[in-house]
Order: sequence, then structure tokens, then C-alpha cells
Amino acid sequence: MANYSLAFKKSVAKDLRNIPNKDVKRILKCIESLRDNPRADGCIKLSGQELYRVRQGAYRIIYEIRDSALITKVIKVWSLKSHIVARHIKTANLTPQVFNIMS
Repeated sequence: MANYSLAFKKSVAKDLRNIPNKDVKRILKCIESLRDNPRADGCIKLSGQELYRVRQGAYRIIYEIRDSALITKVIKVWSLKSHIVARHIKTANLTPQVFNIMS
């Protein structure tokens, strides 16, 4: 199997800044493994989109695969915990500024 190149959306750097260093190392190791096999075990194709998701601990890595150019582009890294909190805030019709967690 051919090696894929890795590309990152600019916002991924911002996503990683809010994550503890020990977790960032694990996330980057997981992303690096996408170079060899972007559709490895544990990879889930998102419905209705050409995007994939892989889990690394409490974090999710969203990426797209461009087979024609052999590129894997990382789109987003986010914590499952922040996603659950955001959903509860939306459900309660509260603004994120009240909790100062979504900035």
C-alpha cells in the first residue's frame, strides 16, 4: 500500500493548543499512523460526507482521504467531553459565555 501525505487544516493547530501535551503526543501518533493506512480498524466513515473519524482516547480526529492524490487531510480534533457539554448548552438554550467553556 502506498504512503499517504498528511495535510492539516489551519484550525487544527488551534484545536491542539487547548489539549494537554500528553494527549497531543498520542493524537499526533494516531494521525501519523493514517499515513500508512487511512482506513485502518476503528475508522468510521461519516454518513453523507466524504469524511472519516477515528478515536484517540477521549478525542476524535476528523479527516478526509484523497485517494487520487494520496493525501490524508486532518480537518478537526475535538474532545468528546466538550461536544457533550455543547449539546447540553444548546438544549437548555444557554449561551456558551455563561459557562466560559466554548471560547
